[in-house]
Amino acid sequence: MEVILLQDVKALGKKGQKVKVSDGYARNFILPKKLGVEATAKNMNDLKLQKQHEDKLAEQRLEEAKALAEKIAEKPVVVKIRAGEGGRVFGSVSAKEIAAACTEQLGFEVDKKKMQLSEPIRALGTTMVPVKLHKDVTAQLSVKVVEA
Repeated sequence: MEVILLQDVKALGKKGQKVKVSDGYARNFILPKKLGVEATAKNMNDLKLQKQHEDKLAEQRLEEAKALAEKIAEKPVVVKIRAGEGGRVFGSVSAKEIAAACTEQLGFEVDKKKMQLSEPIRALGTTMVPVKLHKDVTAQLSVKVVEA
């Protein structure tokens, strides 16, 4: 029996894949647990339409990420931190503080988990922080750390 998988099934296949399984396995495991449906002409057509819809949504998300990347690259974000003599900084600037400053100054949220900051910023000046918005889009956020 041929089955279209609705979810990933270990050692069998990925979601949306058409696989051939024994009748008993399909009747007793795949179909009752809603892991797949029988590969009829109607179900194949539904799968095709669903994939087209998912592709369209993925393309929209990519375009939105590119637009957001352009907005992020336009303006620097200014973060104030206490500093002592000779520009020595007390503490550091973390991704959480940068995300809060983005929301306040740029007017849109940037998730702190998407910022690829290897370690907190511990110096005054401008630092470029990569922000992973999409698997194909990484924006460069300019963070300017100034003395408070």
